[in-house]
Amino acid sequence: MMAGRRARLKENERRGMDKRAGLVALAAGMLLASCMVGPKYTKPPVAAAPAYSEQPPQSYAETPGWKTANPSDAVLRGKWWEMFEDTDLNALEEQVAPANQTLKVAEANFRQARAQIQYNRSNLYPTVSVGAQINTNRISGNNPSSVGLAGEQYGAFALPISVSWEPDLWGQVRRSITSARELAQASAADLANVRLELETELAVDYFETRSLDGQKRLFDDTVVAYQKALRLTQNRYEGGIASKVEVEQAATQLQQTQAQDIELGVARAEFEHAVAVLVGRIPEGFHLVFEPLQQTPPAVPLGIPSQLLERRPDIAAAERRLAAANEQIGIAKSAFFPNLVISATGGLQAGSIVNWFSWPSRYWAAGPQIAETVFDAGRRRAALEGTQAAYDANVATYRQTSLNAFQEVEDNLSTLRILEEESAKQREATESAQASLQLSLNRYKGGLVTYLEVTTAQTTALTNARTDVDLVRRRMDASVQLIKALGGGWNTSQLPSV
Repeated sequence: MMAGRRARLKENERRGMDKRAGLVALAAGMLLASCMVGPKYTKPPVAAAPAYSEQPPQSYAETPGWKTANPSDAVLRGKWWEMFEDTDLNALEEQVAPANQTLKVAEANFRQARAQIQYNRSNLYPTVSVGAQINTNRISGNNPSSVGLAGEQYGAFALPISVSWEPDLWGQVRRSITSARELAQASAADLANVRLELETELAVDYFETRSLDGQKRLFDDTVVAYQKALRLTQNRYEGGIASKVEVEQAATQLQQTQAQDIELGVARAEFEHAVAVLVGRIPEGFHLVFEPLQQTPPAVPLGIPSQLLERRPDIAAAERRLAAANEQIGIAKSAFFPNLVISATGGLQAGSIVNWFSWPSRYWAAGPQIAETVFDAGRRRAALEGTQAAYDANVATYRQTSLNAFQEVEDNLSTLRILEEESAKQREATESAQASLQLSLNRYKGGLVTYLEVTTAQTTALTNARTDVDLVRRRMDASVQLIKALGGGWNTSQLPSV
């Protein structure tokens, strides 16, 4: 009799193993037969001219090593700010990446997006949970279904293990993983774009400070010249040659120029504080040494317009979000197909701790479950239309971002070209104004004119000289903005393979 019982137990075990093997085979077959629904992503085309319509400034052609015949070899590489050959600027730019807090926010956003990939990938695998339950129970004496058991107490000891797995039959999980990867790459491109913006902002603020130093030197020299002119007028007044009005005119011109000289300190302090914050420093105690701007804009390698699509981090971010939006269409389409869930539960269960871990206390249950939504009042259809509309919006954003990039390059090229021509004429105007001022002073010393002509010539000469200094600053800013418009030496090969 014992032998027959053992035979039946072995037969039951064999049948259980056959059932488990059948479930595994079913799951494997379903997984092998699975497919991904939804559109395959293709990057939409963007129209690009073979060359920029705006020609580079004439100084570019005069720069040694500058190439216009083979622009594909002329691209920004490495640390673009070193083109300006300014050691102070180089040292400041090196401090942006490790210290700027805005950049740290963008870097944390990238790490968060990267973590989402693993979160979505976990859905490819079964979920396993284990728990232990120990209860002491007493049956109610007033329970009508507990006749004869009223007041009885018993223990319940359970160690359940649950396994649940939803095969990715229609590619929903795989598309969510791909979407997360593409969004992480978009976040990495955002990080590169933030870095480029901070680096260019630092360069612009730095050159603004140096330009104000140049104006400060101009005003300091002008104040000295006006002080000499005031002494000359006072001497002529004391000699009975000039009137008191002329003395007051000279004093007014001097005092007004001194006030403007002092006013420059306000703007310089603001730009200096901005530089300090960009490099992660407290403005208090941070100081840029006095150094007037004397550089000329370097020749910035342009490349060709089609390269711009691969060199701008903001374009790359828009394109990666477009690819992620395409995956969302496939995810929305998968909702129209049935879901398969394979679950299994087993463990040990007993009424006493003595036999809790014995072999007869085992139990298990396993099987698949298929579910399909037959009516949802158009919810899935609306969700699909929403993802398709979001995709179309991302296409438009990608193309508009590309168009804006082409415009920024053309704008800064034209700005550089026009400012170079303007600077040449302005230098001539400044020289003419200085010559006119000297002639007016000579005529005043000879008694041929009043001091009013001198003050007019002084104002004209100072205005032209100040414009001359400011044009240098504007040309440097336009060069920095052109470098930013070209991507600052970045390209899509630097996107992480997440």
